[in-house]
Amino acid sequence: MLFNSYEFLLVFAPITYIGFFCVGRYSQRLAALWLAVASVVFYSWWNPSYVPILMSSVIINYLMGALIQRAPDGGWRRLALAAAAGGDLAALGYFKYANFFVTNVGEMTGLATTTKVIALPLGISFFTFTQIAYLVDSYRGKATERNPVLYLLFVTYFPHLIAGPIIHHKDVMPQFARRDTYVFSPSNFVIGMVILILGLFKKCFLADGIAAFAGPMFGGAEQGALPDLLQAWGGALAYTFQLYFDFSGYSDMAIGLSLMINVRLPINFNSPYQAGSIIEFWKRWHISLSTFLRDYLYIPLGGNRCGKARRYTNLLATMVIGGLWHGAAWTFVAWGGLHGLYLIVNHAWRGLRSALPVEAVGRAERAFGTLVTFVAVVVAWVFFRATTFHGAASILAGMVGAHGVGLPAELVARLPSNLADWGCHPVENTLGPFVLTWGWCLSLMVVALVLPNTQDFVARTFSDHNYFDVRPHIAGDDAWRDPPLKWALGLGALAALALMNLIKPAEFLYFNF
Repeated sequence: MLFNSYEFLLVFAPITYIGFFCVGRYSQRLAALWLAVASVVFYSWWNPSYVPILMSSVIINYLMGALIQRAPDGGWRRLALAAAAGGDLAALGYFKYANFFVTNVGEMTGLATTTKVIALPLGISFFTFTQIAYLVDSYRGKATERNPVLYLLFVTYFPHLIAGPIIHHKDVMPQFARRDTYVFSPSNFVIGMVILILGLFKKCFLADGIAAFAGPMFGGAEQGALPDLLQAWGGALAYTFQLYFDFSGYSDMAIGLSLMINVRLPINFNSPYQAGSIIEFWKRWHISLSTFLRDYLYIPLGGNRCGKARRYTNLLATMVIGGLWHGAAWTFVAWGGLHGLYLIVNHAWRGLRSALPVEAVGRAERAFGTLVTFVAVVVAWVFFRATTFHGAASILAGMVGAHGVGLPAELVARLPSNLADWGCHPVENTLGPFVLTWGWCLSLMVVALVLPNTQDFVARTFSDHNYFDVRPHIAGDDAWRDPPLKWALGLGALAALALMNLIKPAEFLYFNF
């Protein structure tokens, strides 16, 4: 079941919320059970055969968490943690990487190998990482859950189950212990609805709208086409914004849907394309995954405690593993490795700059850093989206002008005749796609790089209800605190545009990861 579908918005969500608050008037335990069962139903809507896998994971991790919590400090406790986390990773590895491993072994050894198609259970990466975090927190004494129903709810809670954010038990489940969580709050419900509408608009109108201009270019490159400079950049930018508004939209919808139940989920995006460095980018993009990789991989590997060489090795290893987490393909490994190299260069530059007698970062340097970071991220997304290195190489060659510069013939006719001297050539019947592609890209560039994000909008519009605990990026702008009538009309228009695009709902991109 998709958030951006009529059955979810008009059937599942109303029934779930009404039942939750009605039952919550009499029993918190039964209301929690209602929500847990509804979450399992939500998950089973995709494919009921996935449910036994999910439930087996929940039961085993609940029992192992209890064992870890009760085991005495020392070797036995560490052994229990290693066994539990190792089992989770083994299950994830089987479903996600078995075919990848067998195929590559066959290619390297020359041996004939046969593989069967292993269906990837929806959301397995997210509910596996969520439970590994719980096991580690249990080992550290930061999490305990005696109630199996609440643990089931913790893992399966439908707003975050399929594509995150990756949550910690201590951040979310104490909210279900409060009585006011089970009492309908008009304020929370309205603000949650606002966030839901913004996320729905991002996904259904912006992400799905620009998707049509990304797929053809990437698909053509895989089939041997040679995209020229503007085609390559147009397709790469289209995917850059499609991915952002798709996943950012999902995260907004998850936060909004949860807030309507009086439960706050962590922010997963904070205008990442406005970052002034790749280090800052990873503090803004997919924040829950970045935090998980830092806390449960980078720091245990040694972090920055063992010298620069070890630090850079740990950074590279963490990002390569993070890339592989996204998918069983060498292109994902390349994407992660590229970001690892970016981070190494960024840290090295920070170390060098701190030793130089220069002033603090000014606006010009900040703007240049944002531009360089954005271009670096777009280049890396090419590997993330491409299915082969051949396709990625063809696109990157086009992005540096190796395949020339093509312009619509109708446009060339209106430009100076010496364009050929600059490597430009006319292309027939491309004016419409050219204008639409670049119109979408430039419009969404303004939205992503200039306009306030969802949490800024909510903080400014509902100035007395700063649920995100963030400060607006632009201080002193009182226009955001006008009476909410105009925002109600504006949000109604956004909701209408989003709902008009629900006829053929498209899956969220991160469902595949």
